[in-house]
Amino acid sequence: MLIKTILNHIQKYNSFVYDSVTLSRTKAGEQCLIIKIISRSNGNRLCSKCQTVCPGYDRLKARLFQFVPLWGIPVFFSYAPKRVSCPTHGVVVEYLPWAEGKSSLTNTFKIYLSQWAKMLSWNKVAELFNVNWYQVFYAVEYVVEYGLKHRCLNNITAIGVDEIQYRVGYVYLTLIYQINSHCRRLLYVCQDRKAKSLLRFFRQFGKERSRYIKVACTDMWRAYLKVIRKMIPHALHILDRFHIMKMFNEAIDKTRRQEIKELKEDGFEHILKKSRWCLLKRKENQSASQLARLKELLKYNLKSIKCMLLRDSFQKFWQYRSPYWAEVFFKQWMLKVKNSNLDEMKKVASTLERHYELIFNYFKTEERFSMGIIEGFNNKAKLAMRKAYGFKQFRTIQVALYHQLGKLPEPILTHKFI
Repeated sequence: MLIKTILNHIQKYNSFVYDSVTLSRTKAGEQCLIIKIISRSNGNRLCSKCQTVCPGYDRLKARLFQFVPLWGIPVFFSYAPKRVSCPTHGVVVEYLPWAEGKSSLTNTFKIYLSQWAKMLSWNKVAELFNVNWYQVFYAVEYVVEYGLKHRCLNNITAIGVDEIQYRVGYVYLTLIYQINSHCRRLLYVCQDRKAKSLLRFFRQFGKERSRYIKVACTDMWRAYLKVIRKMIPHALHILDRFHIMKMFNEAIDKTRRQEIKELKEDGFEHILKKSRWCLLKRKENQSASQLARLKELLKYNLKSIKCMLLRDSFQKFWQYRSPYWAEVFFKQWMLKVKNSNLDEMKKVASTLERHYELIFNYFKTEERFSMGIIEGFNNKAKLAMRKAYGFKQFRTIQVALYHQLGKLPEPILTHKFI
C-alpha cells in the first residue's frame, strides 16, 4: 500500500491532494519523508482570518510542516502557500487546514505531542520526537486553548478552592476545582492567594452560572472566606475537614517542641526526642516501632500526649450523621479543652468556635464534601511541576495544569494515533 493511500484514509483535506513522497534527509543528516501537497485546480481558496472564499493573489516559497512520524522516521508536508486577496483583511496567506499561522508543526502532530506530554516530561517528549521544548509547549498550549474554548461549564454545583506554593519565596497559585461526584476537574488557575485572585474566577465564570453553585469547600484563609460570602452568599460554605485536622497537628507539634525545651532546662531525660511522627501520625499508619514508642510515651503525664488524645477524640466528630448529636459532642469537647492547661489546643478551640457555623455545614449535605479530593488534585499538580523540574513563567504552569487536570476536550481527529 502506498503512503499516499494511507494518508488519504487517515488525514484527507478538502481542496488539497497528496502529490509525491520522497525519502530525503534533514539538516542534521537524519532520514525523513517529504510528502508534497498541491492544491486542486477547482478548489476554494479561503482567507486564513475569516475563512471566506477569496480570489488568489500570488504564491510563496514552499514550506515544511512536521507530521506524525512513520516507523520512527520524521514526516514533513511540503506545500507552497498561496496568498489571497480578502475584501475584509486585504492580502493574506490562504487558510491551511493542517496548520495554523507560522507554526512549522501540523495540528495533528501538536495533538500527538500533547498526548505524550500527559505521560512524560516535556523535555523527554522533545527528545523522543526530535523537536525542541518550546514546540512541545506550543503543542500543549494549542490543545489547552481549544479545550478551554469548547469545554462545558454547565451543571457545576460544587467547587473547592485551595492554594499551592509553586516557587521559592511564598509564591502561590489559587486553584478552583469542580468537586461534583459526576465530574471532578480543574476549573481555573490564577496567581497569588488574594481576594482578587478568587474574584477573577467568579467574574470569568459569570453571575448566571454562579447561581447554580450550592456548595463551596475551602480552608480558613480569610481572603477566600470573604469572597465566597460576597459572590455566592446562597451557597453552603463548608470548612475543610483536612485543614482543621492539620491545625490540630500543628498545635501538637508546637506543644511538643515547647515541652522538649522545658524538659531540657529542668535537666530531665529527653523523653520526647524523635517522637514527632509517633504523635502526628494516625495509629493505623504507624510502623511497629512507632507504636511501641507511643505506648512508652503514654506512661508519662505530658502535655503533648494530652493534645494528641484530644485530637484523636475529636475525630469522632466527623462520624456523626445527626447535626444535633454532633453539636452535643462538640460542646462537651470544647469544655474539656477550656478546662485544660493546653494553650495551643485552646487556640485551636477558639478558632473552631469562630467558624462554628461553617464547620457544621459539613452535616447539611447528603454528599459529605471535603478537601481530600482537592488535596489529591494538588498532589497531581505538584507532580506535574516536579516532572518538569519547575516552571519559570506563570503561563507555562497554567497551561500544564489545565492540560493535566482540566479534563478538556481535544480537537477531533479522523484517526487515533496513540
